[in-house]
Amino acid sequence: MAILHSATIRPTKLELLETVLGGPVEVLGSYRFDDPAGEVGVEAFVVRRGAQLHHVVLTYRDAPLDVHGARLVGTMEHSVLGQRWVYDGTTDPVAGDCFRRALRGEQGQAVLELWEDGRVVGTREPTVRLVAHAQASSDSRTVRILRDLDDGTAPGPALVASWTGGQADVARLDD
Repeated sequence: MAILHSATIRPTKLELLETVLGGPVEVLGSYRFDDPAGEVGVEAFVVRRGAQLHHVVLTYRDAPLDVHGARLVGTMEHSVLGQRWVYDGTTDPVAGDCFRRALRGEQGQAVLELWEDGRVVGTREPTVRLVAHAQASSDSRTVRILRDLDDGTAPGPALVASWTGGQADVARLDD
């Protein structure tokens, strides 16, 4: 389950998304994955910038990631969790592993729990729903997390996202 605190975040997630995409965006929906180790937040957004749909995956960490090729988006201050290092999830191995498990049908998206004062006060439905189509069994294929989305899906193993008004593949397996 993804724990959502009643917190102040600076910069906001919208500001981070606008930094990543270089301008104003409209958030159409989001979803999260649970890191099995419970250390890294993995959150993905479907956004529109102009006429183009984008899929932006962010990871939130409590310390810098020391992995070659990892792209730091920025840092944020979370009023409950403290300083977070925010990475482009397509370059974070934890996010990659979550998408691989999801494509194999071994991991679903996270349940969103709302927490206040150290206790659960409710849940929230995700605004994007995921379904693995033609689940893959091979680990030898490369997970490709799609950034620019075409409205629709393609044949073959894919993770398909649906939101109000749209549907698209957000991850696929490449040979």
